[in-house]
Amino acid sequence: MIPVQPRSHTSGLQRGMGTAGALGANVIDMVGVGPFITLPLIVGVMGGPQAMLGWLLGALLSMADGCTWSELGTAHPEAGGSYAYLKHSFSPRWGRAFSFLYAWQLLFSAPLSIASGCIGFAQYASWFLPGATHTVQTLIAIAACVACTALLFQPVRKVSEATKALGIVVLLTLVAVIVIGFTHFSPKLALSFPPGAFHLGHAFFLGLGGGLLISAYDYWGYYNVCFLGAEVRDPARTIPRAVLGSIAIVGTLYLLMNTAVLGVLPWQSLIHEDAGARQYTIAIFTQTAFASHAWSHTAASGAVVLIAVASLASVFALLLGYSRIPYAAAEDGNFPAIFARLHPKHRVPTVALLTLCGVTLVCCLFRLQEVIASLVVVRIVFQFLLQGVAVMMPKHRAERRQRGRFRMPLYPLPTLLAMCGFVYILLSRPRLLVELRPVAFVLLSGLAVYGVREVLSRRAQPVD
Repeated sequence: MIPVQPRSHTSGLQRGMGTAGALGANVIDMVGVGPFITLPLIVGVMGGPQAMLGWLLGALLSMADGCTWSELGTAHPEAGGSYAYLKHSFSPRWGRAFSFLYAWQLLFSAPLSIASGCIGFAQYASWFLPGATHTVQTLIAIAACVACTALLFQPVRKVSEATKALGIVVLLTLVAVIVIGFTHFSPKLALSFPPGAFHLGHAFFLGLGGGLLISAYDYWGYYNVCFLGAEVRDPARTIPRAVLGSIAIVGTLYLLMNTAVLGVLPWQSLIHEDAGARQYTIAIFTQTAFASHAWSHTAASGAVVLIAVASLASVFALLLGYSRIPYAAAEDGNFPAIFARLHPKHRVPTVALLTLCGVTLVCCLFRLQEVIASLVVVRIVFQFLLQGVAVMMPKHRAERRQRGRFRMPLYPLPTLLAMCGFVYILLSRPRLLVELRPVAFVLLSGLAVYGVREVLSRRAQPVD
């Protein structure tokens, strides 16, 4: 049996985050800038307001996968989340290999995820800088990453308070959009389905797969608290509440927000927007809602500020959560020891945090669409699918008998449904083979590094 005793009793991390802080960390990670700029994309791939089906299925997929995270998170409330789950759920040999590969791919995928928030912030901030070039937006994105990294060098209790405050700002942003939309709502616009909108043919399911990918990306982040397992108070209760609660809250707000927008802006205009207009969809929505007022542009600018803060909050949450994974791997002796270094005063994984920041600065040079496409495929293969297998392994099934842990209902049906959803997303990608190239690179390079390290380690061992 794997003991439930949290590792933070022997590590330098401190348990200072309660349910409210954990819920806030998840919410600000989930929202970010994604839902405010991806609505035209999901409407485009599905061809009309039936895009709401993609948001609904994305919420159900996230809830099913959230059961997997909640069960593993309460079984192993340790720093690093998925790293610990893969290590414990497989045999010692395979667990060490899989957990290393997960930490290895994180050096590539985490900066892509963080960079998407930085780039989104830069795009919305450019509302106040008409004609801003790609270079200017890149510099803004880099500054956002550096600022969030600096803010994380403080005790976890203060970080928890910051996540609560940022979470409130993010929720208020969503609520403001919903209120504006439903006070200017046109059912005729929201329900103007094109002919054959629900014809269950090849085009429908291909579009649904594309829409599900976009909505899944917008929901990601409900597991952020799991990476902070060693810093959470009462993890058996806090982790499931934060994971499943954040999905329920954000999912409801997403559905309401997108319905509200489709009731103000014709969906045809969303599809035909150019890339420049698409990134300001909510600002245009606000201007349209208040078109009869002289202060419509001011209202749009206020919406831009709120969304920019939301995207900055997601960068803060992503750096917070992901920095704990290289730290956990290093503390475990499965990654370079330098990543286990903590700040002497604030007990923050200094090297891990600064490394992620540095790689993210490079990723900020790319364009948002390139970042998201590479991120999604790598994350599904190395995290969601592998973790789904882990929760069904005999070793974990034996651990489920221990009391005081969250147990997913109808085990393992939610995990199987989530895995089917992720596989469906992959198979519906029109350029899947091309998008699998980063996966192959990360896998082969990781195996090479792991293999060389194991050989050198064995040679260094004294011979009896």
